[in-house]
Amino acid sequence: MHEITRKLREGRLHDPFALLGWHRQAAHWLLRVWLPEAQVVKWPDGQLFDTYEQDGLFQWQGEEKPAAHPSLLWQDKSIGHWHTFISPYSFSPQIGELDLYLFGEGRHHHLWQILGSREIAIDGITGVLFAVWAPGAQRVSVVGDFNYWNGITHPMRIRGQSGVWELFLPGLCAGMAYKYEIIGPHGQLSIKADPCGQQGFLRPETASRIPDVSRHVWRDTAWLSAREQFDWQHMPISIYELHPGSWRRHEDGSFYDWAELAQQLIPYVKNLGYTHIELLPISEHPLDESWGYQVSGYFAPTARYGGPDALRAFIDACHAEQIGVLLDWVPAHFPRDDFALARFVGEPVYEHADPRRGEHKEWGTLVFDYGRHEVRNFLIANALYWIQEFHFDGLRVDAVASMIYLDYSRKDGEWAPNQFGGRENLEALAFLRELNTVIHGQFAGVLTIAEESTAWPMVSRPVELGGLGFSMKWNMGWMNDNLVYIAQDPVHRKYYHNQLTFSQIYAYTENFVLPLSHDEVVHMKGSLLDKMPGDYWQRFANLRLFYAWQYAHPGKKLLFMGGEFAQWNEWRVSGALDWELVGFPIHAGVMRLVTDLNRIYRMETALHRHDFDAQGFSWIDCHDSDQSVLSLMRRADDDIVVVVLNFTPVLRENYRIGVPRAGEYAEFLNTDSEFYGGSNVGNAGLLVSEATAWMGFEQSLVLQVPPLGAIFLKLTVH
Repeated sequence: MHEITRKLREGRLHDPFALLGWHRQAAHWLLRVWLPEAQVVKWPDGQLFDTYEQDGLFQWQGEEKPAAHPSLLWQDKSIGHWHTFISPYSFSPQIGELDLYLFGEGRHHHLWQILGSREIAIDGITGVLFAVWAPGAQRVSVVGDFNYWNGITHPMRIRGQSGVWELFLPGLCAGMAYKYEIIGPHGQLSIKADPCGQQGFLRPETASRIPDVSRHVWRDTAWLSAREQFDWQHMPISIYELHPGSWRRHEDGSFYDWAELAQQLIPYVKNLGYTHIELLPISEHPLDESWGYQVSGYFAPTARYGGPDALRAFIDACHAEQIGVLLDWVPAHFPRDDFALARFVGEPVYEHADPRRGEHKEWGTLVFDYGRHEVRNFLIANALYWIQEFHFDGLRVDAVASMIYLDYSRKDGEWAPNQFGGRENLEALAFLRELNTVIHGQFAGVLTIAEESTAWPMVSRPVELGGLGFSMKWNMGWMNDNLVYIAQDPVHRKYYHNQLTFSQIYAYTENFVLPLSHDEVVHMKGSLLDKMPGDYWQRFANLRLFYAWQYAHPGKKLLFMGGEFAQWNEWRVSGALDWELVGFPIHAGVMRLVTDLNRIYRMETALHRHDFDAQGFSWIDCHDSDQSVLSLMRRADDDIVVVVLNFTPVLRENYRIGVPRAGEYAEFLNTDSEFYGGSNVGNAGLLVSEATAWMGFEQSLVLQVPPLGAIFLKLTVH
């Protein structure tokens, strides 16, 4: 017994329940309590405990067991105050064997309900149950203000070979700060935030926060029911991507909270006509400049904008206005911060132990070990957590390419091949397939969208057909080619014409989103407006034309905040958007165009029903490179929309195009309208086709195609 008590005092006792709590010895009951800060412990009736072997360890012996969880009194050494106390070591294990088994198998889909911290009542006694996965640790303790951050005060119980440690601490409540003090396999001391903690504190504080019990009453039942039947492949989806902390700021530079965002952002997005909001990562993160992509608290909504219930209320309010909410989710890597996941027990736990697989040197981050059951479980449960607990309508999965290639951004000698000698990360691929299978199996209508920048096949095809199972994939090829094209002086664009048309070669191999994202307006790349060539007028005309091309091209749409009113400056995370620009007519004109593009995208079936199907698109003429003009047709059954785009500042008068049917064609959108800031060159309403064969069609139209402009025509009478 001397050895076990010495280990307790030194903070090296692996199983504190072997010594502390109730024990039967012959005909007597023993109760041992551990209070390093106490000089006296007694029963409420005044009966004193004996000091047992060393300072801080007390024992009572009796023939009867007074109570399973007795309330005791203790006097502290420093100022002599008396406190009440219930020993945490009188409680039985709380995590079930089935939970531990499923976690070990990597199949516990509600992991946040067993790991982390949560208020519960046991035998009528309220407190907080802590549980953490720390495999290989010699000792794990809960530390916080409640025990002076002293790691020897509250050592936890290990649950067999699971690597899970747990401890119930009576009397604690929501709002308290805590961490785990861990002695690793080789004696390394670490003090870590809770990987499954559901709340944190505003940076620079790094402790976890015992979470509040949710009191939010959801009102989106009708939305969720409709989502289960959401035919997203054939419906319009246009996404407003934003960073909540830099959309707007208060005059003193402080953040808007979720309630303020709900009041201002939701009507703004609704008026623009977007169907979805996509939030850059909002899991807890220490560094604002990471934009949320270096996550330290995967289960904790960042404290920057308010508590978890405030986020729930924001999403609920979005759903009330028929706006879906997507979350940018980061399972590809995590930061090296000492207080978080990195080397969690002093050695790799969440990251792959081999640095050739476990490090992103370019990013300075660590890579998850996707082959470890518990790590895979952690990530899949985290994805489900955001969908189930916060009603997110989908996840945009960041940096998928970095996950599936072992040699991603690595030089020769810096990566290790898979078991077959290839460069594919087989464990990551299996993880992504499982992730999508589980999400789509449990939440019909929820979207998963891959940011995947390579030609990996079938990213957005079902797992059972050999795909990765994502709903959609960002079309990075379209984005890159078209940004290169639109940045060219119009005089030279005819030499780059194929960059406009090349995407049709592969446009239907995946379910594509056409992204104009935050990544394209940072790091000295300039804003979208700043990328445009020409004089002041031409820059705006080019941008309006570019947006029209995005909406004419098959694929769902995404635009990063600020692009809707043509922000001049590139995005900066440290401040708000340049909202004063909205007061200038030419910027307001771009906003009106974006609003109308969203409107016609929703209203015109031809522009969205076959976004992923070749039957919805055909070129009228894609070969007029000399004049840099494109003409195309979008269709759905009998609905036909014709789009003509002129990528030069030259008015194309009497420009003839073939059309599929005889009849009247109404010009219903013209990016050169003075309403949008243009020169008002157009076709004055209706055009009647002529029986002049052209471009393989028996009918044709003669048009005025405005400079740096696009016109949308609809067959109305035939």
